[in-house]
Amino acid sequence: MQRVAQLGYLHFEVKDLAAWEAFGTQVLGLGLAGRRADGGFALRMDGHAARLFVTPGSADDLACLGWECADDEALAAVGDRLRAAGVAVREGTAEECEARMVRRLLRFADPAGTPSEAFCGPALAAEPFRSEVVRAGFVADEQGLGHAVVTANAQAESAAFYEEMLGFRLSDHIRCDIHGFRVDIAFFHANARHHTIAFGDRQRKRIHHFMVEARSIDDVGLALDRTMAAGLRVMQTLGRHPNDRMLSFYAKTPSGFQFEFGYGGRAVDDATWVPTSYDHISEWGHHPPEFLSKPTEKKPSA
Repeated sequence: MQRVAQLGYLHFEVKDLAAWEAFGTQVLGLGLAGRRADGGFALRMDGHAARLFVTPGSADDLACLGWECADDEALAAVGDRLRAAGVAVREGTAEECEARMVRRLLRFADPAGTPSEAFCGPALAAEPFRSEVVRAGFVADEQGLGHAVVTANAQAESAAFYEEMLGFRLSDHIRCDIHGFRVDIAFFHANARHHTIAFGDRQRKRIHHFMVEARSIDDVGLALDRTMAAGLRVMQTLGRHPNDRMLSFYAKTPSGFQFEFGYGGRAVDDATWVPTSYDHISEWGHHPPEFLSKPTEKKPSA
């Protein structure tokens, strides 16, 4: 099956462009890759000319998922499957392709209504990327920018769409209770990265979080320092997940949804991989800071 190769880009519509520029460059450690007349901008992290697009608007949410295909043939195959399934697909205009820095794209929506684009021919940067603050750089390039956890009307509906239309493969599930909340998340991969997309059921916004992966564990600690210095709210402390083995922390972006900054993600080999289900979301850590700050109940003395 001709399929999606990676998460090529994310587009966010945000209220505070200045806060996002500072967050993207000074906290995440990405680099500016161009500005728009409306004040929007693009950010890069690897050999691609752009990985994040940030434009002004009231949504403070994900505006589009961008799925890279290897070539025109793969893109055409994805488009044909979408159309055959009754999904509305529109060819991107020359202006839209230029704005995304790609040669060709198709526009559609996933079952939850999230705007999506499949594309081929991304522009590559003339110079290698060097972050000013992430010293060892990012795990990206052929694995894509990272992963996104997005909303779904129903997990089964989105699972069928991403597997059958875009060619994703199931990695595993996590089903457990966390501090009184029931969690049921399905994880899917497009390449060797353990997961590129994940979802449970409906979220308040289109996106719960996106993840970027550093090449050094020290860069995770330094990113946590920068996050706290910037006054961004840490949502989950350092921890390690059981399924992708990622050591990471979570915090809020200036738009209220979260980002994950991690290191050491597990690779998937489709020849030997067997999907499984986990009954815990972390091997250790990933605690909400407010949970840690609750005073412990003293036992009565004998």
